[in-house]
This record gives sequence, C-alpha cells and structure tokens, in this order.
Amino acid sequence: MKQIKTSILAPATLVAFALTGLFYLLGGCGNQEAKVKPSTAGQAPADERIPVYTAPVQTKRIDLPVHAGGILTSSSEQRLSFKIGGVIRKIYVDEGDVVRPGQLLAALDKTEIDASVNQAGQALLKSERDLARVEGLYRDSSATLELLQNATTGRDVAKESARIAQFNQQYAEIRASRGGKIIKKLMNEGEITGPGTPVFVLFETGNDDWVVKVNVSDRDWARLNTGMSARVSMDAYPNVNFNGKVTDLAPAADPASGLYPVEIRVTPQGKRFAPGLFATVDIDPKQARTYAVVPVEAILEGDGREAFVFALQPDGESVRKMPVQVAFLEGNMAVLAQGLEGVTEVITSGAPYLTEKKKVKKMQEPGLTQE
Repeated sequence: MKQIKTSILAPATLVAFALTGLFYLLGGCGNQEAKVKPSTAGQAPADERIPVYTAPVQTKRIDLPVHAGGILTSSSEQRLSFKIGGVIRKIYVDEGDVVRPGQLLAALDKTEIDASVNQAGQALLKSERDLARVEGLYRDSSATLELLQNATTGRDVAKESARIAQFNQQYAEIRASRGGKIIKKLMNEGEITGPGTPVFVLFETGNDDWVVKVNVSDRDWARLNTGMSARVSMDAYPNVNFNGKVTDLAPAADPASGLYPVEIRVTPQGKRFAPGLFATVDIDPKQARTYAVVPVEAILEGDGREAFVFALQPDGESVRKMPVQVAFLEGNMAVLAQGLEGVTEVITSGAPYLTEKKKVKKMQEPGLTQE
C-alpha cells in the first residue's frame, strides 16, 4: 500500500513544481520587458541653449551738453563777521534792510576787549621804564650789553602787543564794506560768536552780476572753458531761457563732494531775480565725441548711471556681462558714456535669464528673413 501512495503522489508533485517554474519564468520575462528602455539610436541630443535676440552696437558722434543744477547768487555776495570772538552786544539791522558803505551793523561787548587794550598799554609803559633803567646802568658800566639788548627786545614786544590789542578793538564791530541789502541775519544779540563766524550775508544792489554756482564731474570740467555760452532755466520763470556765460572754473575739486565748482554769469533779461532761486544750466562744449548706442532693453541692473549689458562673444554662443555707464536716453535707445569697447552685438530679449556660464542660441527677429 505504501508503494502505491508514493507512485500516485509523485506525478502531482512534479506538476506543481512545473507550474511554479513556469510562473516564475513568465514573471521574469515580463519584468525584463518592462525594464528595457526604448532605443535612442538615431535621435539628436536636446538643445539646452537659451534662445535670445540680439541687437548691433551702434556708434554716434554727439555734442553731449553739460547739464547741472545750482543756486542763483551774486559774485559780490559777502559774509560779514567779527575778527575776534565775544558776546554780541547790539545788532543794528534786520534782514531786508538796505545799508550804505561804512554803516555800523553790529558790535561786541567791549568790556574784555578794552581791558586787553589797557593791559597791553600798561605792559608797554613798564617795558619802557625797564629799558630806561638798564640804559642808565649800561652807561655807568653796571649792566652788560646782554641786559640792554633783552630790555630793548622786551619793549619792542610790548609795543607790538599794544598795537594788536588796539587793532582788535577797532574790529570789535561790523561795518558794511559796500552798499547793498542784508539778505540773511545768522546771529542775534547776546550770542557768543567766534572769529570769522558769519553774522550777516550782504548782497550788493544796483549791479546785474548774477551768477549760478554749480558742481560738475571731472569729465565735464575737462570739456569746459571760460567764455562758453550757457542756457539757464529757472523754476520761477518756466518756459524762459536766460543767456549765460562760463566765468570761472575752479582749479581743484571740492573735498567734501569731489566735484568741481563752476560759475556761470546770467543776465536777468528784464526779469526780477532774487538770491537763492534754483536754476539748471546746459552748456554746449562743441566737442563732439563718439558714443556707443544700444536698445534700452539691453540695459540690466541700472543704478543711477551705472548698469550692465550682456555682450555676444565672437563664437555666437557665449556671452559676457559688461559694465557700462549711461549718458542719457534718446527715445528707446540708451547712449553710453563708457563701456562696450570692441563689442558688436548685445543681448536684448532673454538677457535677464543669462549668466556667463550659459550658452545662447541667437534667434531671428519675427518678420525678418535670412539673407
């Protein structure tokens, strides 16, 4: 009986193993087919270049004017002050007062000043008595020549000190050096002022010596000369252009701003001027120079006049980020004062997405045909 059971079960076991092997065989073939990638043979690699549009760099010869703003004033404007410091005892004029030459405008309290004059006078008297005594002793051979020389020097020093004290006493007051109008009073009675500290601003009247003082860069300063004509406009008189002329060019820059002061004389042309009016000045140096001109769309990262553009390299695929200086805008074009030397093409559309490491593909503008 045992032998019969063994012979019956053996075929069933073989069938199970056969089915299991067939199942795994079919499953393995299915996985292999799933893992097979489609063939890429004969296909071109993807183009990763960034499509961009370009524009040629144009050049123009332009008489670029010098443009600046400043304040209207007078070349004869004066800032009046005391020569010495002290307490202001009295101010005799107010803003807007018309004064005549030599008129007393302000005075210091002279208590300390008069005391200094008396002190210097007493010192001079003492030095003279000392010198007379030493001279007598020297005649009697009781004093040496050195003592006589020292006493003489002491008398001379005391004399000069007395002169200084008397001179300062005279300038303990302010007088008008010329006729004009007080346009500003900077200090009041009872305040303590120092030597040379302005107390009044005097504007001479009766003369049409109006000037506009502006500051320009070193590039503009180098293009200017005295005698050049200028156009002056003011907010107080819109749509009116005043004739001006360059009368003074500073030989050095202002240490505070690094700019060069320029003075332009202006004729009123029948208009009423006043100190402090804001004015803008345009000067034509008549010295044309060549400027690079590019579309405004090519300008990136503008900060004032400083900006950047992407220039297309000779290989037609590489780009370079280059700094430029914008002089002014002319319609939809930017005139560059500096930059792009030797560059023929710049990127316009697509520039914001670029870096110098990326490659570009130059596209044709819509509506254009290849030649």
